[in-house]
Amino acid sequence: MPAPLLTRCTLLLGLLLPLSGVAAELYRYVDGKGVTVLSRQGVPPELIGKGYEVLNDQGRVVRVIPPAPTPEEYARMQAQKARASSDAQLLRLYTNLDDVDRARERKLAELDGVIGIARGNLQSVRSQQANLQSKAADHERAGQQVPENLLAQINAANDEQQRLKRDIARYKEARAQAEAGFAADRARLSELFDGAARKP
Repeated sequence: MPAPLLTRCTLLLGLLLPLSGVAAELYRYVDGKGVTVLSRQGVPPELIGKGYEVLNDQGRVVRVIPPAPTPEEYARMQAQKARASSDAQLLRLYTNLDDVDRARERKLAELDGVIGIARGNLQSVRSQQANLQSKAADHERAGQQVPENLLAQINAANDEQQRLKRDIARYKEARAQAEAGFAADRARLSELFDGAARKP
């Protein structure tokens, strides 16, 4: 055999030998008809979501790819993830239930203060409006036309009253939500602390 040909054959043999030593993987999956299939070609893309197994050349399972979760399972997983994140945040914020009670008292006192200020402002505006309406009534009793600027002040006072009433309603709603939130946090923390105490 000529030397160049011998060299080419040796190189070709060197390339093929490593390939023959590679362990071929088998893919086991269930097709659309419910039949279990063994293939060296891989899993069809439309069936990957159903899960499959990877086997070595001895037929032993080396990897299991689980099915993709259903929408319900995915929603449940997301809810569990959100709950775990919320629990971790609670445990960072509070070391015991007394911490929750103190935080609740501070928040509610803060909102009560804001509500008190808004109520005081509302009472003040009501008094101003009453004075303005009294002046308007004086003009009318005197047979005079009520000045435009006085009417504008009365309308402005009325608008301010409505705004303050909306603010007070919003603050009260925030207070109710805060109270409910602290109650839920306290109840959940109690569960977490009880669960931790029961662990061996």
